Amino acid sequence: MELVLYYKPTCPFCVRVLAYAQEAGIAFDLKNIDESQAAVDELVAQGGKRQVPYLLDTQRGVGMYESDDIIEYLKNTNHAH
Repeated sequence: MELVLYYKPTCPFCVRVLAYAQEAGIAFDLKNIDESQAAVDELVAQGGKRQVPYLLDTQRGVGMYESDDIIEYLKNTNHAH
């Protein structure tokens, strides 16, 4: 899976990204930082802070915070299946 999304189910910004992805048919490798310390450690190692949502596109080597930026990125990179 090339798209990894670090998220918390209670985060409204994460919910926005997940809702857009579901509409667009985009799948993520989901990492819930509420359930996994390993996911928290990976998130901080990748992005430098414990903020979600955080998208990691392993194929393109791109990582980003901010739900608006993530949705815009997904729209522009044609990840829909």
